[in-house]
Amino acid sequence: MKQEFTITVYTENQIGLLTRIAIIFSRRKINVESLNTSPSEIENIHRFNIVINETEEVVKKLCRQIEKQVEVLKAYYSSNDEIIWQELALYKVPTDQVAEKVQVERLLRQYGARAVVIRTDYTVFEATGHREETDKLIEILGEYGLIEFVRSARVAIIKNSKGFHDKIREFEKQEPGEEVVENEYLDKNESIFSM
Repeated sequence: MKQEFTITVYTENQIGLLTRIAIIFSRRKINVESLNTSPSEIENIHRFNIVINETEEVVKKLCRQIEKQVEVLKAYYSSNDEIIWQELALYKVPTDQVAEKVQVERLLRQYGARAVVIRTDYTVFEATGHREETDKLIEILGEYGLIEFVRSARVAIIKNSKGFHDKIREFEKQEPGEEVVENEYLDKNESIFSM
């Protein structure tokens, strides 16, 4: 049975990786509902949050396929009850509607929205929450002349995770990297390779 999953991918920050990951989804005709990329808690490591509606079996296969990319360190998948997530939404409404109708202000407070920009012709509010919450506010503000709306991609943290940073440290203990050793013949190429 299909359900919403969030795939969390830790990667090196390399050009073209996003395209290769997107191709994995498009080849399987899977629609990406939400995509967010950002730096992670580890220097030079980026984190992708990809939201899809699919069966768990398909999501497992996707994670294995994504991990085959050279720059990908690890891919996890989680259901909505296994993560803490939020989305940011911005709403632009006519300022005269907000100023004249006190109930709009009350509604915005009820949904935890706050004013970001106030101009004579429009006011921009921001709210964070789950998609249902931000969608409900679209309906309500539609009655007051909603001019524009935009929502960010999902930002998610896995609930029962020690964090990827600890996993990398554990890996380094098990298989420590070799120190870089300079090639002793590097600057002696003429004496070694002469004929």
